[in-house]
Amino acid sequence: MFSLALNSLRNRWSTALLAVLAIAMSVALIMSVEKIRRDARSSFTQTVSGTDLIVGARSGAVQLLLYSVFRIGNATNNISWESVEDVMANPAVDWVIPISLGDSHKGFRVLGTSQNYFTHYRYGDKRSIEFAGGQPFDDVFDAVLGADVAAELNYQLGDSIVVAHGTGRVGLVAHENQPFRVSGILKPTGTPVDRAVHVSLEGIEAMHVDWRNGAQVRGAATPADEIRAMNLQPKAVTALMVGLKSRAAVFRVQRAINTYREEPLLAILPGVALQELWNLIRVAEKALQGVSICVVFAGLVNLISVLLAGLNERRREMAVLRSAGARPAHIFRLLCFESVTLTLVGIVAGLVLHYTAMAIGALYIQQNYGLALTWALPNRTDWTILGAILIAGLFAGTIPALQAYRASLSDGLSQRL
Repeated sequence: MFSLALNSLRNRWSTALLAVLAIAMSVALIMSVEKIRRDARSSFTQTVSGTDLIVGARSGAVQLLLYSVFRIGNATNNISWESVEDVMANPAVDWVIPISLGDSHKGFRVLGTSQNYFTHYRYGDKRSIEFAGGQPFDDVFDAVLGADVAAELNYQLGDSIVVAHGTGRVGLVAHENQPFRVSGILKPTGTPVDRAVHVSLEGIEAMHVDWRNGAQVRGAATPADEIRAMNLQPKAVTALMVGLKSRAAVFRVQRAINTYREEPLLAILPGVALQELWNLIRVAEKALQGVSICVVFAGLVNLISVLLAGLNERRREMAVLRSAGARPAHIFRLLCFESVTLTLVGIVAGLVLHYTAMAIGALYIQQNYGLALTWALPNRTDWTILGAILIAGLFAGTIPALQAYRASLSDGLSQRL
């Protein structure tokens, strides 16, 4: 049976090749989609890693995560600097990254922070932020741009930018008297870091020197040199990212912050909040899975079409086999075996195509989208998918096999006019 099936496929190599190609492309696509889906989910849930707690004004966990990590929405309130110092004074705290939001530049959020941001912030598999050019802010009016900001606005090192009050695409009031200089540009990370303009906390205070009660003082224009000489200690920040000396103390520190009496604060575990947020937006994940299933279904339909199209050409072949003593069951098993063989070869070719595409496209995806595709052998889910495709290939072969099974010897030998 094996030799007979191989010889039959060899005689029809062109149509067999089309069937294998369809299965291979389907397998490669579903494997690639699954790989990108898993790595995208991992990247999402690891948008911030190595941070034990995120602290903000008391609201909701998802809301705090959205505005502190994803720069979506606004905080209900700020955290006073005295509270920040109390958090930093906790013996279990190793480092703190303060975050100050509220301004923007041409639709991109401006994030005020400290040097700890570039030292301790981690994303993905605890990867640190890297510079494509320049260095962290050193002067009060230095700014570090995310990769998307620099690419979309075509900024270079040394360019001057003007920050506006507010977070919309069009700022309400521009801080034209205190322009910032681009001192650094970050490499793509695939996180909201790419779409942020980073300045120092002192820079946030400096651009609001001429502001009182949330409004700009008319006619005030303090020179930059005078501002540099001022005490620019921030009075409040929007949120804190906290790293602990030992993760064993995370719940104790979280409870201490949540029960802080000086002002209402909320401390959340970023991993838990990220998982909760992912569960709210996993529609995209389901859509990718749906596309993958449709692609595989299309490949199997093509396999059925190829086998059915070849049946009419093989009527005399089947008749000869029947006249040589082959039973209908033998014909049925022959076609099923051919279907499984084509499916198996297509799966192997699809795996080769998948890993080749991943090897070639991984660098491009990393550089342009910040999504790191990790190389790995098929996991249990992948093997389940491949096994399901193989079984589906077998069932797909039963359709033409049944038709051949029912064909009579006289029909095979007769001449249709």
